[in-house]
Amino acid sequence: MTVERSAIRVGMVGYGFMGAAHSQAWRSVGPFFDLGRQPAMVALCGRDQEAVTVAAERMGWHDVETDWKQLVTRDDIDLVDICTPGGSHAEIAIAALEAGKHVFCEKPLSNTLPEAEAMVAAAAKAQERGVRSMVGFNYRRVPALALARRLVADGRLGTIRHVRAVYLQDWITDPEFPLVWRLQRDLAGSGALGDIGSHIVDLAQHVIGDRLTRVSGLTETFIRHRPLSGGASTGLSASGGEGIGEVTVDDAALFLGRFGGGAVASFEATRLATGRKNAMRLEINGSAGSLAFDLESMNELSFYDGTQPADTAGFHRILVTEPTHPYVAAWWPPGHLLGYEHSFTHEVADLLADIAADRDPTPSFADGLQVQQVLTAVERSAAGDGGWEDVGR
Repeated sequence: MTVERSAIRVGMVGYGFMGAAHSQAWRSVGPFFDLGRQPAMVALCGRDQEAVTVAAERMGWHDVETDWKQLVTRDDIDLVDICTPGGSHAEIAIAALEAGKHVFCEKPLSNTLPEAEAMVAAAAKAQERGVRSMVGFNYRRVPALALARRLVADGRLGTIRHVRAVYLQDWITDPEFPLVWRLQRDLAGSGALGDIGSHIVDLAQHVIGDRLTRVSGLTETFIRHRPLSGGASTGLSASGGEGIGEVTVDDAALFLGRFGGGAVASFEATRLATGRKNAMRLEINGSAGSLAFDLESMNELSFYDGTQPADTAGFHRILVTEPTHPYVAAWWPPGHLLGYEHSFTHEVADLLADIAADRDPTPSFADGLQVQQVLTAVERSAAGDGGWEDVGR
């Protein structure tokens, strides 16, 4: 494999759903974005030699490894991309950082606060040597949501008062759906709260530029036992064996929150909202206007300008496809829509630009830790009587 001297040589661990999304991003970022340093897809790592070889050929990776410890010490790897379940993030990321590799780690940062704290400490130590790290909250890079953040920062909504965020999916509504790893706490950390709730927590904080300080929540598991194999076709690996296993994570989480700046918020995350496939919605109300977004119409942003005369005021639809909108100039003419996969391309474009400029990428590992502190406070509240809990206690 011939690689440009200035290229960022990437090794990726994991090749499932997120691995495929990240691979598409690494393949497409170079032709569309003017980068200081181009990526080279050097090696893909997975435990099954045959399966990872097939995946590497399909997704565009030059070489394979079956041991991530070998991958992170390779001389021809500059950056390690981690797309494995959360329980393995800390060990891989810390080893990669100590080996002098930049790290791009999918969310959640880890499954436990102590592991996440160790990752933040390792990232801070590596930063002193110019080694960078970023956690993957891809929805920050949806152009409509990046535009929403710009409008809030520009003061178009005035003082922020209310935030409403929901993330609704239905992929485990069938009781015969098998006990996949996402339904097991030792592998996934938590259920809907950590899987999709983390996205709306990060997004709400990012868009309004403020952080949650207190939360009050509840969680529920509606289907407490599932088949160990078989069931619905998922594309995910189910637990081995036969019989029935216990679901050890939440199916749904709801909580209230208070932001440091005075805004109040409500959050809902569930994977049992029948009929909802990937409905992530965010509404923000301020003293001078409001914004509303729905991922199922991801090229659109609804904006209400409260300074307009009442007889003509109303929410209006912004089609976020103009070259003046965030990220859009790299792609197609106005009106030609972007998709889910583009958010990952935008992530790696920003990451590569930051590495080339020798600056710290965002969201940082510290940002990922703070989101986990919010989720941990929600779990504390839900485990008790639903009372208010301080974030970071």
